[in-house]
Amino acid sequence: MVKLKKPKFETDRFKGKTDKLHERNFNKYGFDFHPEVSLISGTFVLLLIGLTLYNPEYANVMLRGLKDKITGNFNWFFILSANFFLVFPIYLMCSKLGEIRLGGPEAKPEFSNFSWYSMLMGAGMGIGLLFFGVAEPIFHANSVLPMTGGSSPTEALAITFLHWGFHGWGIYALIALALAFFAYNRGLPLSLRSVFYPIFKDKVFGKIGDIIDISAVISCLFGLAISLGLGAQQINAGLNYLFGVPQSTNIQVGIIIIITLIATLSVVSGIGKGVRILSELNMRVAGVFLLLVLVLGPTLYILRSFNNGLGYYLNNFVTLSFFSENGNSWQGSWTVFYWAWWISWSPFVGMFIARISKGRSVREFVTAILVIPVLLTFVWMSTFGATALYQDAATGGQVYEAVNSNTSTALFAMINGMQIPGVLKTIMSAMGTFLIISFFVTSSDSGSLVVDNLTSGGKLDSPIPQRVFWASMEGTIAIALLLLGGNNALYALQAGVVASGFPFAIILLLMSYSLHVGLRKDLKKLKEYREDKMAVTLFNEKIRGAFENDEKVKSRLNID
Repeated sequence: MVKLKKPKFETDRFKGKTDKLHERNFNKYGFDFHPEVSLISGTFVLLLIGLTLYNPEYANVMLRGLKDKITGNFNWFFILSANFFLVFPIYLMCSKLGEIRLGGPEAKPEFSNFSWYSMLMGAGMGIGLLFFGVAEPIFHANSVLPMTGGSSPTEALAITFLHWGFHGWGIYALIALALAFFAYNRGLPLSLRSVFYPIFKDKVFGKIGDIIDISAVISCLFGLAISLGLGAQQINAGLNYLFGVPQSTNIQVGIIIIITLIATLSVVSGIGKGVRILSELNMRVAGVFLLLVLVLGPTLYILRSFNNGLGYYLNNFVTLSFFSENGNSWQGSWTVFYWAWWISWSPFVGMFIARISKGRSVREFVTAILVIPVLLTFVWMSTFGATALYQDAATGGQVYEAVNSNTSTALFAMINGMQIPGVLKTIMSAMGTFLIISFFVTSSDSGSLVVDNLTSGGKLDSPIPQRVFWASMEGTIAIALLLLGGNNALYALQAGVVASGFPFAIILLLMSYSLHVGLRKDLKKLKEYREDKMAVTLFNEKIRGAFENDEKVKSRLNID
């Protein structure tokens, strides 16, 4: 029988150049890293920390001022860019380009759908749901919204859906798809430099590529370290609210050490074990937690709020999506802030999603990212947000006062306000605390794997000591910030990360062009492969039919 030759999708074209890139790696003492990317990014991080801690107040004022200027003068750019980053993946999903499979037409998924969805949620926004699911709807319901001119619970949920819905995940889908395509369909390293090959060609293997990867490493490291530091403060505040644990830097340092140790164990076991198992556990516990609030809370009010909020969001989708405020009083702190935050975090989340998505078609990939996490987010925000809004109305604004005084206790304030026995409040508070910690661990270990990929020249697997090093590095940076700089340094650096969203928005626009060029080329090859496959099938059927009754010939030709 005639067998179909494996399709050539240029996966071997860059093997020699990739090998040369990896030959530059440092391979001693259990490490395998790209020296320029690792050392320069590491040195830059340490210098920036030192300068920030030397004068945290000045750094705070400077970086916050930079953020305000960007969000105030370029809010229109962020708004237009965020809409484009949503429309473009949808176009890819609906067009013939959606038929292309990451890794080639015969590639198979590495993880089950449930594991894949769990890791998408855990890396993408798990901790954000816990902290903002209560706080954001409460804030919006107690202030006049310039987008709508009102402040009703329905409008509050709709604006929350806007900030946590399709636009943010469209950004993640775009960069993750670009990274996965050039890694699995072109054989390029799983690194940010690879996405720019159609623009810079072989220069991505040299200094230009190093600069691109260095910028991604710095963004990831500071984003993760800041999250660990702020997260430790929020966990400490929650424990203080529940159990009277004192709020102090020493306790926050202890929290970071515990989270880092757990994340290190997870990252050592690899993405197929530790990260996957922890992500699945998070999803199951979060599912039970969600059902408890839905059933024990004001169920009918929650369901009606979900309908009203979703209806308002979808009915006014275009108006809400394109609204640009004159000035920077509200939108700079909310919508533009969110778009900049999603964009600045997209290299980290996009790299991780690309790492776990080989074997998925472009259509399946984009559909899953834009539907599964978004739908779960809407259900979560409606359940927790509507419960808090119901309590706030019943108590004359007590929930808003509690959230406004300390945002980190918002979730626990809502649980405390539920009309349920004390033992159930304790159980649910314990579940909430567990989810906060476990989602931080998931973000830390997945982030360590991403940084490890970038600093090793795009290698998918690296030595265990190197994984431990980057996991520990994140915790060490966060501890240093807490011990030496306190809140001012953390918030100043957070403002710096948000400011990095502006150049990354331009990078994402270039990525869109590069990705479209690559996909169109693969679509042509996919069409040729399918035509060849059909021709081979028809030819073999003719052979089988011609010698159907001649067993001797069938045996010689190995015809089934």
